[in-house]
Amino acid sequence: MADMLVKLYDLPHPEPMDAFERRTGVVIRRAIGPEKHVVTQWVKERFRPGWASECEVAFARSPITCIVAVEEGKLRGFACYDATAKGYFGPTGVDEAERGKGIGKMLYLYTLHLMRLDGYGYAIIGGAGPVDFYAKSSGAVVIEGSEPGIYKGMLRSQSDPFRPVSSSDTE
Repeated sequence: MADMLVKLYDLPHPEPMDAFERRTGVVIRRAIGPEKHVVTQWVKERFRPGWASECEVAFARSPITCIVAVEEGKLRGFACYDATAKGYFGPTGVDEAERGKGIGKMLYLYTLHLMRLDGYGYAIIGGAGPVDFYAKSSGAVVIEGSEPGIYKGMLRSQSDPFRPVSSSDTE
């Protein structure tokens, strides 16, 4: 999968957080340190071990660059940035049973806005799976010649083959 580029200075405004929470019951927020073991285990069980590793990197940053979607004390989705490399968005995913509620889009746009506040002008989505989702949600464009990009030669375990995010992972 190719990488995509997002102009952070020209982002659409997401639904206000309080309105999203009232409508869905889901809170989107930056994770906190004591949640690291919960988030990384959840990601490992539902997605892949490599993504859990990236979440660990996001938890090691200050401020933490892992964003979570929480409903009634349960994790529903996550998004990270600056985990694979500086300026990179991802990984991200939403629990299969919670897809279709707009959680993935809200995580995505909220995270991009945080990246903008951190001083980035652009974000790279590495190995973007749901190209249409990213293009429609933020105007992201494919970076020609970017495959395999930063992932070239990456070590993988037998239980963690490279699988880019799919649109069903984020919706």
